[in-house]
Amino acid sequence: MSSPVNGPATTNANQLLRVLAVDDEAPALDELVWMLGRHECVRQVVPAGSGEAALRVLHEEQVDAIFMDVQMPGLSGLDLARVLSRFTTQPPVVFVTAHEQHAVDAFELNVVDYVLKPVRDERLDQAVRRVVRQLHGRETTAEPDDDEQIVVELAGVSRLVPRSEVLFVEAQGDYARLHTAAESHLVRVPLSTLADQWREAGFVRIHRSSLVALGHISEWRTEGGRTTVVVGGHELVVSRRHTRALRDLLVRRAQPLGRGGS
Repeated sequence: MSSPVNGPATTNANQLLRVLAVDDEAPALDELVWMLGRHECVRQVVPAGSGEAALRVLHEEQVDAIFMDVQMPGLSGLDLARVLSRFTTQPPVVFVTAHEQHAVDAFELNVVDYVLKPVRDERLDQAVRRVVRQLHGRETTAEPDDDEQIVVELAGVSRLVPRSEVLFVEAQGDYARLHTAAESHLVRVPLSTLADQWREAGFVRIHRSSLVALGHISEWRTEGGRTTVVVGGHELVVSRRHTRALRDLLVRRAQPLGRGGS
């Protein structure tokens, strides 16, 4: 088994990550350890050749994040993620796998990212920086990547939709329907969960059953005490409870026109 690998200390040592890498295939594990170990945000990589070995490490040592395969004999990556969800403090998890079909399950388990093999340097870099943002609430020195990819299913096929394309979200029972300019997608996530997770990305609650992207609001209308907003050609009702907060947000986002001129 590979020994721990130290990464270059190019940032604050207190914020460099100690990462657990998990894969049952030795060549894939060695490559993942090597790729993570040379990342500027990683100070050490601890390898584990199975889900059971990873669980032993987690009971004995502290790690900042876990990058792991999904399909492993015995304790799979999904199984381990479910175990971690019961931990008092759960380290962020990134799945690194050749199998796309588990993406929806990963989303439901609040996995930070889902990286497909063969792993590209730039894609792994995005995943590491998402972990850093979750842990430290800040960007690293590289260009930020805030456009989360949402896993959706259509006719039995899983694909990714950039969050920036989502105009608004409607509650449908325990699920949520994402609306883009061209289509809509049902995801197995409650609206309340998305409202919490996407708040900093500019999504706000306008009704108990709807969430909108502030940047896509094109009109604000008030008639007869009824307030609505227009998003991508759709007119959505704003509840009285959320009217003042939404109005204040829109006013703050508006750029004032300069006075005077030549």
